[in-house]
Amino acid sequence: MDKPKINLRSFRKLAIRNKRRFRNFISRLEKSKAKNLQLITLEANELAWAETDCLTCANCCKTMTPTFTPKDISRISAHLNMTRKAFRDKWLYKDPSGDWINKKQPCQFLDLKTNLCGIYEVRPDDCAGFPHHSTKKIAEYGHVFRQNVEFCPATYRLVEFMQAGLADGKWELKK
Repeated sequence: MDKPKINLRSFRKLAIRNKRRFRNFISRLEKSKAKNLQLITLEANELAWAETDCLTCANCCKTMTPTFTPKDISRISAHLNMTRKAFRDKWLYKDPSGDWINKKQPCQFLDLKTNLCGIYEVRPDDCAGFPHHSTKKIAEYGHVFRQNVEFCPATYRLVEFMQAGLADGKWELKK
C-alpha cells in the first residue's frame, strides 16, 4: 500500500490547531517517569512511519536547519571537493549559541522538485537522525519532540498514536 502524499498546508493548519494540546501531552509524559515510556514511543514510532513518506514532505529541509558538527563539515566539504572554510563561508553561519547552521531555507542541498537531498550519503548527523524518535528518549528530550510536532508529520502522528493508545487502554504507563 502506498503511503499518502503529505499536504503541507493542511498539516501546518492541523499542527497549529493542536500545538498546545500536543505540547502539554509531551510535558506530562516527561513528568510521568513511566518505566515503559520509551517502549510505547517506539511502538507509536513504527505506526507513524508506516504511513509517513518523507519524500512526499521534506518539511524539515524546507523549514528547519540542522546543526553541522565539525565532523559533518569535514565530511561534506570533502565530498564537495571544498575546503572546510570554503564550505562554511558559502553555506553556513555561526548562530549566537556557536552552532554552524544553514544560511538559508529551504536547505541548499534539497531538490525542491523531487524532495531528494543532494548530499544524502554524507548528510549531517542531525539530518540522518531526524526526527530523533528512536535515538532520543521522550522523557529526556521532550523539547525536541515538542518542537518537531509542528514541523514533522511523523512526529505529529507519533504523538497522536500515543494519545489515542493511552486513552483507549492499548498502552498503560507503568511507574
